[in-house]
Amino acid sequence: MAGRKQFDVDEALRRAMLVFWRWGYSEASIDRLTEGTGLGRGSLYGTFGDKSNLFRKSLLRYAETYHPLYEQALSGPHPNPSAVMAAFLQVSLNRIADPKVPDGCLLTISATQFPALDAEGQAMVRGMIDLLLARLAQALRAAGATEQEATELALCTLATNKSLAVLSRAGFAGKDLATVAAAAARIPTTPTSVDI
Repeated sequence: MAGRKQFDVDEALRRAMLVFWRWGYSEASIDRLTEGTGLGRGSLYGTFGDKSNLFRKSLLRYAETYHPLYEQALSGPHPNPSAVMAAFLQVSLNRIADPKVPDGCLLTISATQFPALDAEGQAMVRGMIDLLLARLAQALRAAGATEQEATELALCTLATNKSLAVLSRAGFAGKDLATVAAAAARIPTTPTSVDI
């Protein structure tokens, strides 16, 4: 049948996601994307549009794959805010330990390359981060944190999550990453301000 795709579009998108995940937006060249997906340039552009559009589709695929795991971890019930933080960070550690995917996190590497993204890509990255923050804060409140505690601990947990992704890309061992996560989850549930 004329115009029928001779390849699995979903699998091609999964592979493109892995290219962006490994290289980041800036270094995910069209040559790397064609090699990673097994598609020619014509098929790549014809199916997904330009690189920016393919990136956004890949980021959405990433969120659809991994963010439900965070949602499940946060659904509770949790006995205290520390348990919420530990559950959230364990999802990150599990993903980092998966040998079938690149080190780090596609959302994290995308945030580090924020200026290279178009406005729609930037909005998508920030929106996904804000959504994770909001969901964390909600779970922390449900586990007994005050409004201020929930806001502060959500930021701390998300920052630790992103740090784990960066450290994993730098070759830190899983046990070291687990140590970071455990230390973050032991943060007192009543943060104190520090004068600098």
